[in-house]
Amino acid sequence: MKPIFITGIGTGVGKTMIAAIVTEALGAWYWKPVQAGFDEGTDAEWVGARISATALAADEGLRAAGEVRLGARANGSRVLPEAYKLRLPASPHIAAREEGVVISLDTLAEKLPVQRPLVVEGAGGLFVPLNDTEFMSDLAHRLHATVILVSRNYLGSINHSLLTAEACRVRGLRVAGWVFNDHYMDYEGEIVGAIYRKTRCRLYPRAGVNHAAAAARGVSLTNLRIFMEGRGPFPMGRRPIARRAIIKRSAGGR
Repeated sequence: MKPIFITGIGTGVGKTMIAAIVTEALGAWYWKPVQAGFDEGTDAEWVGARISATALAADEGLRAAGEVRLGARANGSRVLPEAYKLRLPASPHIAAREEGVVISLDTLAEKLPVQRPLVVEGAGGLFVPLNDTEFMSDLAHRLHATVILVSRNYLGSINHSLLTAEACRVRGLRVAGWVFNDHYMDYEGEIVGAIYRKTRCRLYPRAGVNHAAAAARGVSLTNLRIFMEGRGPFPMGRRPIARRAIIKRSAGGR
């Protein structure tokens, strides 16, 4: 099973919350390879506090296919340690430079956890620099990951979403689908329609809800709208992630 790479149209759109939901829904492992800024805690800590500790990935179909490779740390957590943990809350290449570190795509590929299913959360959007020449999109491509895109409905998000869709198309990234977050103007219909008109790729609303996956506890409520590509590369089988449903979300845009 290929890793599932969670990225978004920018910072603060809800990637970490969606990563927690997908991790819980699949009984997967979670990995944030590059963390920049941790004075208020890390994304890994936030996810770890909201998913069950048991590896639920002992799904009979996956196990029969030899896709489940366990190996949690001693505390049983499904949250795996970062490859780079940088103090400065800035673009990863800047945060690394402040510490005299160069983030290496080769190192990230070498440290790719063997555990499967695996949810990988990127930092920011696809063109966040890792170093002077490589970007987050290069990491997704190097890991041969299937991508889930997170969009937050706000003024300007149509442009940001379509730019992200175009970047995935040009870079040859396999997109499983989109998660649309927040209430503003219900832009998802505009975005889905524009993607189809440009690429002829159909995106379908995903029916059904996994309530256990919606257990990411927080302090405010939001609507999530899930659209999956018609070609269906995402390995969900008969277990959908979510539907148009109100779930709890954290403060601070996670």
